[in-house]
Amino acid sequence: MADFITRFAPSPTGPLHLGHAYSAMLCHDMARTAGGQFLLRMEDTDLQRSKPEWDALIRKDLAWLGLYWDGPVLRQSAQLTSYDGYLTQLAALDLLYPCSCSRADIRAALSAPQEGQPHDVYPGTCKSRAMSDRNKGDALRLHLDRALALLADDLPRFQETGKTHKGAHNIDPEQAAQQIGDVVLSRKGEDIIAYFLASAIDDATQGITHVIRGEDLFDFTAIQVILLTLLNLPVPTYHHHRLIRDENGKRLAKRDDARAISTYRDEGKTPDQIRQMVGL
Repeated sequence: MADFITRFAPSPTGPLHLGHAYSAMLCHDMARTAGGQFLLRMEDTDLQRSKPEWDALIRKDLAWLGLYWDGPVLRQSAQLTSYDGYLTQLAALDLLYPCSCSRADIRAALSAPQEGQPHDVYPGTCKSRAMSDRNKGDALRLHLDRALALLADDLPRFQETGKTHKGAHNIDPEQAAQQIGDVVLSRKGEDIIAYFLASAIDDATQGITHVIRGEDLFDFTAIQVILLTLLNLPVPTYHHHRLIRDENGKRLAKRDDARAISTYRDEGKTPDQIRQMVGL
């Protein structure tokens, strides 16, 4: 196994923009410099918004940028049942409970987080429910208090190499309870697993040693590290990089077609010009 394995893991719900290009090229550059591997993973657990045409365009854009990945593309939608065993492990530890609260809120929790959309800490409405009380359509939430109590003697930690958060980080139980809370891990009846749980599990099963992604995802690292530790899975090194922003300082979004990679390609830009535009 290579000493350095990283991945680019977009959600095929729209076109890649300059921000994605920066992240993908940085991942690719770091992997090749280290003599490691660069993997491509489609995080398409959002079954309603993920489309084959976006999947195909992402691969076309990456190839045009001169990026090549090692091995086949992993698509989460093709292996949804593979996550069941991990949920079973958490249930066996008495760390899950059913939740029948707002389906809109739960669906939002299953998608990749976006900057400017703060994570709402769940108030614990269903926290006293037992797994035996689960009904069809109920979500499953992590009982964070129990999880942290289980890990109290050896609290999870992770290493960060990104400039903004560089250093060793220990999970603070009080901070986790206040800022993370009892997150949704899956939704019954739709075979959908939460974004951050599926992503963390895939990082472990693919042997990812270094997770390279935007700094907007740094705050979600704690819950992923907690889950990995509970499941006895390896915790990778994290590298959260700067974001590419528009002239108003706002993070780029997929709906901003003017900055889509395919638009620049159609206008005659070259991959080297894209590199210059994002500061590489």
